[in-house]
Amino acid sequence: MFITLEGPEGSGKTTQLPGLADFLRAQGHRVLATREPGGTPIGDQIRGVLFDLKNKEMHPRSEILLFQASRAQLVETVIRPALADGQIVLCDRYADSTLAYQGYGHRMDLAQLREIVRFATGGLQPNLTLFLDIDVEAGLKRRDKDGDWNRLDDYALDFHRRVRAGYLELIAAEPDRWAVVDAAQPPEAVAAALQQAVLARLPQAG
Repeated sequence: MFITLEGPEGSGKTTQLPGLADFLRAQGHRVLATREPGGTPIGDQIRGVLFDLKNKEMHPRSEILLFQASRAQLVETVIRPALADGQIVLCDRYADSTLAYQGYGHRMDLAQLREIVRFATGGLQPNLTLFLDIDVEAGLKRRDKDGDWNRLDDYALDFHRRVRAGYLELIAAEPDRWAVVDAAQPPEAVAAALQQAVLARLPQAG
């Protein structure tokens, strides 16, 4: 089963993913946890370029292609082999991030983006996407407090609002694939909600 975690900046995906992986392992599942951009030596190098605050002049098209390069490497060398081996794969962000950030955030053409993503992933789609929802301003305050501010965090507030609105449109268009969790809850409540969402779908995994 391929499970992705999505959400606005500061939603807590990266914090929650290791605990979710440990929970599933305790249930007897073999789990691979990974992230985007990155997850491979090549992808981690691309991540450095994408997130570096020195690269503020990066054009949205350049941003799109760098994300897809990292994603293609991750899919072919990490995700597909793990799925073929019968593991559950948890990924911190995936293709929906491109549609939300570069599509809705940067207002790039969604149809073109879907084709580029399809090429990068070879058509691989998640079985379940967990959306950790949080108010944009609250999420950015969390990010600032964490001291891990990056180039994408630094976009204007309106950009981040478009991203969250874009996610909500994606969820409305494909509700069966998504599970929405209120990320403003205490971390323990978020973790429990994520666990319940995954357990509800596991019997359906083929």
